[in-house]
Amino acid sequence: MKRFAILTSGGDAPGMNAAIRAATLLGVGKGAEVFGVMHGYEGLVAGELVPLLPKEVASIIRDGGTMLGSARCLAFHERPVRDEARAHLAAAGIEGLVVIGGNGSLTGMQAITDPAENTTGLKAIGLPASIDNDVGVTRLAIGVDTAINTIVDACDKISDTASAHDRTFIVEVMGRDCGYLAMTSAIASAANAVLFPEMDKSEDEIVDTVARAVITAHRREGRSKKVLVIKAEGVRITTDRLQELLDAKVKAELGHHVKTETRVTVLGHVVRGGRPSALDRQIASRLANVAVQALLSGETRMMAAWLPPIGMPEGMVKPAGDPQCSLVDIDRVLTETRAMLDGSSPFVKWRKKVFQEVEDVLAL
Repeated sequence: MKRFAILTSGGDAPGMNAAIRAATLLGVGKGAEVFGVMHGYEGLVAGELVPLLPKEVASIIRDGGTMLGSARCLAFHERPVRDEARAHLAAAGIEGLVVIGGNGSLTGMQAITDPAENTTGLKAIGLPASIDNDVGVTRLAIGVDTAINTIVDACDKISDTASAHDRTFIVEVMGRDCGYLAMTSAIASAANAVLFPEMDKSEDEIVDTVARAVITAHRREGRSKKVLVIKAEGVRITTDRLQELLDAKVKAELGHHVKTETRVTVLGHVVRGGRPSALDRQIASRLANVAVQALLSGETRMMAAWLPPIGMPEGMVKPAGDPQCSLVDIDRVLTETRAMLDGSSPFVKWRKKVFQEVEDVLAL
């Protein structure tokens, strides 16, 4: 393979630049010409291809976001649009594609290399990059560790104020329909309660969960009354409504003479930004190494996964020359991703069970 391109798509994640850097340096070192696709699949359809050289990526490992830019492209669902993208790559002599992104990005990679329509012979390897950690068959995606650290740092600061004023703070974090960030950051920040979509609780049950933590705190003797609640954005109750219902329930239980204060902080896109952690830089670099090596050796329609999956069907997974990485069939990845999001994945069921078991412990 003489030429390949790198594309980042969907939501940006800290560590994407580290992956771009590693893929570029390895590709050039192996004698290939490397190109960057600007603005994701939208840029690919428009033919926005730029050469990437070592000097241009030398220092981007420490930068958040993506130097190539990103955009969502709904039109990519249509075959004529994908044909146009393939035509641009073929005209530029580009034979391979490294796709860095989440579920939508990897779905786009699956489509553009579909044997039924890929007449140019384009090959592609994907890298999971999503702060939500909602990509199947990889224990961590690029950006997750940084996002967790950002949340925990914010919660530590919020806890200082909560302790000083005996307040309850509800902190909403990103994650879409996946509660991984909420769950892991709740443990790391010593939260008193955590709300995540996989709980599948009713509005009343959600309010009861938080109220129990607040009431327990206010009945403590000689200790701070502060309460920290982590809420995933995918939980189907707004923070404002939760605050309103919580205050009413707590006052009804404790009496209006007991002073309770609830504050809400929505971290929003703060969680997605910032310089990548050391772990994210390593994961991104090693997955990029695996992806490029696989692409140059003729592999296609695979994703480089962090930590080898256990119990994968024969032929769905291949060793990647790195003991903590593997190559997984993209169809299998997307099937497991759908199962994670609809709650039918055994791993998601296990995670939900664990948090149900420790829910009462958090409130102590």
